[in-house]
Amino acid sequence: MLEVAMPEAAAAPALPIGASGRNSVGWPGMLCLIATESSLFAYLLFSYYYMALQHGPEWLPERHPSIALAGPNTLVLLASSAAVWWGEAGIKHARRGQHLIGLGAGIALGVTFLVVQGFEWKAKPFRLDTSSYGSLFFTVTGFHMAHVLVGVLVLATVFLWSVLGYFSPRHHARMTIASIYWHFVDVVWLFVFSTFYLSPWVLA
Repeated sequence: MLEVAMPEAAAAPALPIGASGRNSVGWPGMLCLIATESSLFAYLLFSYYYMALQHGPEWLPERHPSIALAGPNTLVLLASSAAVWWGEAGIKHARRGQHLIGLGAGIALGVTFLVVQGFEWKAKPFRLDTSSYGSLFFTVTGFHMAHVLVGVLVLATVFLWSVLGYFSPRHHARMTIASIYWHFVDVVWLFVFSTFYLSPWVLA
């Protein structure tokens, strides 16, 4: 039987990794997650203000809470958000160095926030079981710290994928979704900081 030689098929181009823009299914999932977590924080902070209005200034263990650690730590977290945003802009404009530096700085600043928050916990004159205020303080700030830790792990995963070259100016949805979660964590901290560190100055 005569065999007919077939021309070799041209090598197919590699498929892109991940969807482009908001076509990724991760978008609605992240938006639902943020809506759920926002509700949980809203309920917790509502509990604080309810208790504060019911019991008055005597309920506060610290009439004028020190912001010696929490104030600079707030700036650290805001700087991390700016770094992640800058890093995201880098991948959108094909600036790989900017992307990796911004993302790495965001991770480092996030870890710094967690360490400083640990010292802040240790410096408090009350504990989780001291009073309802103590329970709320450590529950809310601990819940937020857990979210920061998850955010750091997510950013670290995205950083690894970036090193491996998974993203491009067109396909970077996972990076954008991760950055949105990080910005959400930072915004929540502004409400937590205002509640536990600034509102007592008004209530007192």
